[in-house]
Amino acid sequence: MTHSEENPFAVITGASSGIGYELARQLAAQGYDLLLVAEDAGIEEAAADLRRDGRNVITAVRADLARHDGVLKAWYAVEESGRSVDVLALNAGRGIGGEFVGGTDLADELNVIDVNVTSTVHLAKLALPAMVARGRGRVLITSSIASMMPGTYQAVYNASKSFVQSFAEALRAELKDSGVTVTSLMPGPTDTNFFHRAEMDDTRVGASDKDDPAQVAEQAIRALLDGKEKVLAGSLSTRAQAVASKVAPDKVKAEMHRRMAEPGSA
Repeated sequence: MTHSEENPFAVITGASSGIGYELARQLAAQGYDLLLVAEDAGIEEAAADLRRDGRNVITAVRADLARHDGVLKAWYAVEESGRSVDVLALNAGRGIGGEFVGGTDLADELNVIDVNVTSTVHLAKLALPAMVARGRGRVLITSSIASMMPGTYQAVYNASKSFVQSFAEALRAELKDSGVTVTSLMPGPTDTNFFHRAEMDDTRVGASDKDDPAQVAEQAIRALLDGKEKVLAGSLSTRAQAVASKVAPDKVKAEMHRRMAEPGSA
């Protein structure tokens, strides 16, 4: 199948499952051709599923964004498509839970930084110049309500999301007259593979009820296409928690996070 030049084009990272897959599904339903990126084999299955109605060109790229060459592999696929990027959703991310001293492994912590921080900066640096030169485009960066609180027992993950949130807000301010908007997506605990992969099944947050990723994605895409600054996505209770985090002292939030994320608290 060849693409239609009339279709807009979106690039979505972390798109094999969870929020990323739902972002892709939402954009496909709105007529976007998609280039989907993830490190796992599920990216092929996700792309095949989204191709079923035959209205969109869907390309899958399996690349480990924790690696410099993985980021370049993803970007070369964008360049080889010959398409201009209308929507860039930098959604890839992972976490690790546990005690920083004596609990977690350094390699895991550095991998969190490489995926959440380094790949986000790298892909933004590669994609934004052409978007700005055209004077149009929409960028979605997946942050988290975790960016608003110290991450007791998730020290590196929350810190990485604080970086991402600040980065998104700074880019938005720099690009305010360019025709390119940057929207940060701030979900709370969502029903994805995140907590299992982060080895947090035995925590209170890992075992709790979570938000629907389809709901989170629907709210995110609406905010993105409207050019909004940020979206606190998910249920009313999640959004209320985020609002409360704006005024609570950091030591209170750190203790609250401890109760949610302490190993064995479930």
